[in-house]
Order: sequence, then C-alpha cells, then structure tokens
Amino acid sequence: MDGSIEIPHVTGTLGYLAPGQERPRNYMYPPPAGMPWENVRFQEQPCRIHDARRVASSLALERNGFELLDATGVGDIDTEADIAAYLHVVEMFALAVTGGSRAVAFDHLLRQCEPGTSAHSFGRAGAMPAALGRVHNDYTEASGPRRRQLVLPDAPDDVPYMILNFWRPVGHPAWDKPLALCDTRSIGSRHWVEADILYPDRVGQIYLATHSIAHRWYYVPAMRPDELWVFKSYDSRRDVPARMTPHCAFEDIRAPAGAPPRRSIEVRCLVLLD
Repeated sequence: MDGSIEIPHVTGTLGYLAPGQERPRNYMYPPPAGMPWENVRFQEQPCRIHDARRVASSLALERNGFELLDATGVGDIDTEADIAAYLHVVEMFALAVTGGSRAVAFDHLLRQCEPGTSAHSFGRAGAMPAALGRVHNDYTEASGPRRRQLVLPDAPDDVPYMILNFWRPVGHPAWDKPLALCDTRSIGSRHWVEADILYPDRVGQIYLATHSIAHRWYYVPAMRPDELWVFKSYDSRRDVPARMTPHCAFEDIRAPAGAPPRRSIEVRCLVLLD
C-alpha cells in the first residue's frame, strides 16, 4: 500500500502518552489508599484515521501489522458455549493467515461501552471492560516472551511465534468508539514506552506510545460483526517489518445520533511458525 495515495479519512482524537514522566503504571483493581489509579498524563491528539475498507485488499499482516478478514457465517456471542466455539474459529483463522503449525487462543475479553462515556480512558469506565482510549500495544519485548512461556511452555525456544489479536463487534455495527490501528511501519521504537499494569496477583507490561505526525492510522467505519480485524501484538522475529501494532479506541464524529453503545470481543491467540 502506497502511503502517498489519498484515502478518505476522519479526524479523531487519540490518547497518547505525554512525554517526560516517570515509568507509567495503572491499577486494574482499586489501588491502595492514597494511591491514584494511574501516575501519568495523556494528551488527546487529533489524528487522521483512514477508511480501511477502501484499501482492505492491500492490507497485509506481515507488512502493515493488520488485515481485515471476512467473518461471514461466524456466529454471534450470546453464551459461554458461543465463546468456546468462537475461540476454536479464531484458532483456525490464525493458522490460515499465518501458515503456522499450532494456534492456541488463550485469552478473550468482552467489552461493553456505557452510554455517554468517553473513549479516553483505560477501559474500565463501568462494571464491564469498556473502550480503551490509550494508544498502546498489548505486549513488550519482555512480556511477549513471558506470555509464550506461560501458554506453550513445551515449545522449543528457537521456534518463532506470534501473538495475534482478533477483534470484532458483537450484535451490531461499531459506530460507537471504533478501534483504530496504526500501520506498524510508521512507528519507531523511540515512540514506545514500557508501562506496568498492576493486577491483584501479578504485574503485566504493555507499551504506551508518544505522538508523532508520522503515525498512519486506519479504522473501519460502522464495522460489522461479519468483519474481523486481526493484528499483531507481538512477533518474536526481529527481521520482519511488522512486529507490534499500536491501537486505540476513539470517538467517530460521523456516528449517527443514538448509535448503540459498542459491544466487542477480542481474542488473543499464540501461533507457532515452525
């Protein structure tokens, strides 16, 4: 895909990390008395976010870090049995798009936005996880290998692998707080900042990102449940152009009044590439 081609876009604000702060941390449970939920500031930066449908055929997981897949015929998510069946479907998609030898869907998250809430949060606005309005990547150079060890401890250390994220709306199109993805070729390592995510029993690690006008963003307007994003959260190979994919929810100013709050499901899947 030629970055010089003009593609229809919308301007949306994305939550970037403000530079020059201490190591970021965020509590995913009520913090100890006197401690804030997070210790950092974010900047809401206006960004051009391009219509991915117009260039979907040219998007490639290995080049851009993401692809838009056809999920026609994939069932909706209403019960625990639906989720179990969907995890298997995701594993089949993972093998098909990567040519990998083994795929394990190890984590999933249903998100439910509440009416009137902002996308510019860390995704915990209500009783259920909501839209995450911070530019981030789910794994770092340290936490990606740790996750592989937890999911597939029997895999040989020299076998390359990916951690993929499969994201789609549930129930209705995602006009409300859609997901934007950044072309991985447009972000440099200097833009990544390690951040700690604190849980009651462990400390996770993700990347947040500082802003650059070079970042090139895409989304699918009114993305439907029969459309499926797949994007890289981590690729153990250091010699490929796309290894990790910044992503972020945002407010689409083109959303019609009264659009239902976004519901979505994301599944993380580890794929061995031997």
